[in-house]
Amino acid sequence: MNTKFMREAIRLSAIKMRAGNGGPFGAIVVRQGKVVGRGFNAVTSSNDPTAHAEVMAIREACRRLKTFKLQDCELYTSCEPCPMCLAAIYWARLRRVFYANTRKDAARIGFDDDLIYREIALPVAKRSVPMKQLLRREAFKAFTEWDAKADKVRY
Repeated sequence: MNTKFMREAIRLSAIKMRAGNGGPFGAIVVRQGKVVGRGFNAVTSSNDPTAHAEVMAIREACRRLKTFKLQDCELYTSCEPCPMCLAAIYWARLRRVFYANTRKDAARIGFDDDLIYREIALPVAKRSVPMKQLLRREAFKAFTEWDAKADKVRY
């Protein structure tokens, strides 16, 4: 653990928030003691609800390292990751995550991720956003083809 990297994530969160980029969130990806990706919340400035600090840092690290797997990297983030960012962390296979503020701290200033955490735990039919399955048989053909594909790149 390196407090220097956490301070960088915190500094990035404050600078970009003050500049009007979005909420007070910053994140960095570190590999072998070097920063390989930086991200900050740019939801409101980019009109992109997925432009969270952690996602942006992961995207930059993957682009710079030319890989979609960051298993030898760590993430330092100014706040406990939301469900979307948590999923991105798992998909990127990050080795470890360090965070500063908690999701309860974020809820106190209007960023309430608990709704999403609660929704994920519900059966699909009970979620607040209606979801209806369509054309599974047609879609499943691509799954079958993928399963048999000899040259697939696993992730």
